[in-house]
Amino acid sequence: MGRTDSFFIRAQTKLGAPGTYTENAIDLGAYVDALGKSVLRIHNISVQYGNAGESVANLTPSVVTDVSFQLTTQSQSALVDLNNRSVVASGALAIAADTASDLTILNESLDAGPQDWTDGYLIAVEQMYLGTIQGIDALSAVSIVLECTVETMTQAAAMALALSQQ
Repeated sequence: MGRTDSFFIRAQTKLGAPGTYTENAIDLGAYVDALGKSVLRIHNISVQYGNAGESVANLTPSVVTDVSFQLTTQSQSALVDLNNRSVVASGALAIAADTASDLTILNESLDAGPQDWTDGYLIAVEQMYLGTIQGIDALSAVSIVLECTVETMTQAAAMALALSQQ
């Protein structure tokens, strides 16, 4: 397989009203062309919950909530489980707060990400989707940075991979 130097793809999805799933498409057409044998390998993903400098808002005493995201190869209408073949990465920021004692606990977890796999995660579709949902109106967005390389495969292998991800 041919390989290029790594580069970064950045994306953001604004969080909707509490309990509302929102997603944005990430155009990969500049990197992926299954007919032309070009695929994308995602090596790492980094996630930012909220915008720079934004703090968790609207916390009431004894609140427990979360902000979740998923990166998929197919558009979704809700969060899906890891057994869904379109899931590339998913995770959440759990928030527990007791405003009476001015204590907020944040716990970030990545259920699965490309860095969990030996050789990253191959993508052969021209769009991925960053979906988000939050329990309360706590933050405004979820942003991601993907470390990627472009590689070549045989046309048959690239098409088989693309079909399996649609």
